[in-house]
Amino acid sequence: MKTTLRLLGVIGGGLLGSLLSSPSAYAVFAKGADVSYLPQMEANGYIWKDKNGVQRDLLSILKDYQIDSVRIRTWVNPSSDSHAGHCSISEAAALAKRCKALGLRVMIDFHFSDSWTSKGTQKPPAAWASMSYTQMKQAMNDYVYHSMNVLKSNGISPEWVQIGNEENLGICTPTGSMSGHPDQCTGLLLAAYNMVKQVSPSTKVIIHLASPQDLSAHEAWFDKYKANGGKWDICGFSSYPSASLVASLVADIKTIGQRYGKEVMVVEVGGKVSDPNGTYNVVNNFIDGMRAISSTAGGVFYWEPERYAPWTDGSANLNGAWDSTTKKPTHAMDAFLN
Repeated sequence: MKTTLRLLGVIGGGLLGSLLSSPSAYAVFAKGADVSYLPQMEANGYIWKDKNGVQRDLLSILKDYQIDSVRIRTWVNPSSDSHAGHCSISEAAALAKRCKALGLRVMIDFHFSDSWTSKGTQKPPAAWASMSYTQMKQAMNDYVYHSMNVLKSNGISPEWVQIGNEENLGICTPTGSMSGHPDQCTGLLLAAYNMVKQVSPSTKVIIHLASPQDLSAHEAWFDKYKANGGKWDICGFSSYPSASLVASLVADIKTIGQRYGKEVMVVEVGGKVSDPNGTYNVVNNFIDGMRAISSTAGGVFYWEPERYAPWTDGSANLNGAWDSTTKKPTHAMDAFLN
């Protein structure tokens, strides 16, 4: 009997180990951070210390806080500007490879532009701007196929890929405007979806919208996308609220997930570095709330905790979770130890 139990333990332990080494096979609620600025901050001399004041690699410090996943943005033909450039697919792949080596799961965030896209702007890459819809769809197909293969050649099969960033307006507008051309918006996104799956079938594809409180607008967006043949695996959202609003936002996110039968995630959340207690409460409430509604894995990602002044705008009040004086993490990071 003891021999049998020991044998079962060995088999079970081996199976568990295999599952844990394969995130796609063993779905885990993601506690993540967008670290896209990290290489450029390092190149400009920024350092990070842990809570004990010891200077270390930022990624290893994030793991101290039970961060198990990272999000990395990529732009099509970015400039060399430290703040609004870089993040080419080759740079994204290099950072993803570094993260994977530390056991972190990877989310790739395609912006489908040469710089920032957001809820209020979806400018196409300059090289695509004068293209017809048919030409742009082929360019999308080629770009995502190439990018996914760059990642693959670096040993990266992303756990998740966002096909667009805060695409409330659509993507590559006006050609891919969701209000003006929902069929073309869907066609462009579907080209991206298909290429992600062709290169990395196990990767989960995220549609990312901002402001989950805009429930009726989001339902209208997803209804149009679905009606035109759109495909996706996860509904992702970004939100930067006060802690008191999180419960209602989670309820809205739950409604969207149930309506379309999809996994849901918060792919961006954060708060002012000057208010670590408030930020702690926001992140903590989101982690608790998203865990409670997620029938599948789900997750919460902080954008971007490693930032501290004077990075990006010189302000001491930017979104982040590192103290610019001590170079140590603020109390906001403790939310991930939940």
